[in-house]
Amino acid sequence: MREHFELRDTDAGGRIGELRVPRADVTVETPALLPVINPNLQSISPRRLADEFGAEILITNSYIIHKTDDLRERALEDGLHEVLDFPGAIMTDSGSFQLSEYGEISVTTEEILAFQRDIGADIGTPVDIPTPPDVPRERAEADLETTKDRLEIAETVDVGEMLINAPVQGSTYPDLREDAARHADATDLDVFPVGAVVPLMNEYRYDDMIDVVAAAKRGLGANAPVHLFGAGHPMMFALAVAMGCDLFDSAAYALYARDDRYLTVRGTRHLADLEYLPCSCPVCADHSPDDLRALPDDRRELELSAHNLHVTFEEIRRIKQAIRSGTLLELVEQRARAHPTMLDGYRTLLDHAEQLERSDPVSKGAFFYTSHESARRPEVLRHHRRLERLAVPDSLFLTEGDSSGSDRYDDTWRLLAPFGPVPNALSRSYPLTAEVPARTDAAALEAAARGVARLLEANPDVECTLGHYDWPTGALEIVPDHVETMDLAGEQ
Repeated sequence: MREHFELRDTDAGGRIGELRVPRADVTVETPALLPVINPNLQSISPRRLADEFGAEILITNSYIIHKTDDLRERALEDGLHEVLDFPGAIMTDSGSFQLSEYGEISVTTEEILAFQRDIGADIGTPVDIPTPPDVPRERAEADLETTKDRLEIAETVDVGEMLINAPVQGSTYPDLREDAARHADATDLDVFPVGAVVPLMNEYRYDDMIDVVAAAKRGLGANAPVHLFGAGHPMMFALAVAMGCDLFDSAAYALYARDDRYLTVRGTRHLADLEYLPCSCPVCADHSPDDLRALPDDRRELELSAHNLHVTFEEIRRIKQAIRSGTLLELVEQRARAHPTMLDGYRTLLDHAEQLERSDPVSKGAFFYTSHESARRPEVLRHHRRLERLAVPDSLFLTEGDSSGSDRYDDTWRLLAPFGPVPNALSRSYPLTAEVPARTDAAALEAAARGVARLLEANPDVECTLGHYDWPTGALEIVPDHVETMDLAGEQ
């Protein structure tokens, strides 16, 4: 049991948690953003990140510090917190990124972990092998074995109170990711980054990213804090949180600003293309696009970096509130409309509805049906499963209309898309108080029909009539053959 991570609220796969970082003597509320600090090039100081933006944790690269003589000496003498002037928790990377980019680094896991300990890092990282997407399986398996070996070595290093990352690799092979996660979870290590996903996000392959995270989550325990390495764009945070990610590191705020790019939760815009600033952060409140364009390069980069951070932290807070309110999937659905590949990611998320259902609360405030994807949400799946356990009368009228003319049946139940049969005793319980549009789409009706089929498969001897309003053929074909159907629209 990992006592340093405690869950407070959940919604779908998303959770609000508390990550206790003993060496820094701080508790980080998750989901949390870790701004990436380049120790050689800082656009916004770590102190400002804490004081103005509320950053509780950041990440920097211990390998760069190790290879830079003056930085190394200062860090060893004064400590990383003093060098960066940051009061929160500091995570350090190990050089694995440089290894993936350049093919070789001159440090071992034992050496880099000892160095991270000596400079005062609060969460350290071993030298794992970040295997890119789509490599041959043989390479992914070999790289994963090396990563497993290095995690086992990391367990033997005396790091004091420093927490240690246990990266989960495996390329784009879900079974390898799940195996890697089970191995990592069985160690005594502390935080679990899902690695080598940056190429997927750079190529907008959010569907593959979700499959990778889902596989890792299947192998990890519920109390394992999950870090999505390199996930820096706020557009996809809600999607990743809904699949169970807790930590995100972002260099995007600075990298995009350097290229005059302006972040929004719906994507990225180039400053040259903006006539208005669609944001009310301090930067946008004090400047027009022309003002920003007129600034000297270094000042413009600083202001854009600040705006990008405001937008990013705002989205993290919005996600936390959505988890508290039980509306995380509604937020994901809104974000999914920002880009076709985000919609692919959301639809893939719903492919894992059975996995999400295990952590999804049984009661929330309201269920809003806002698109045909809503018919595949975990709440619908849960209701269909519950139908199998209900006591059902010998004869039953399921109807979208009222119960008039149904005296020949033992009972009448409401028929509510996308859930299907609704017993009277459950009609006021979540999610059966759902807000559903009057113009119900085919996906909702087909989901309701699957609910009918699930109920009657568990109770094959029940005499049942289904009263519907002009259901399409696709929905009616799902209803078992022995069910009598009645078109209420035709009767009217």
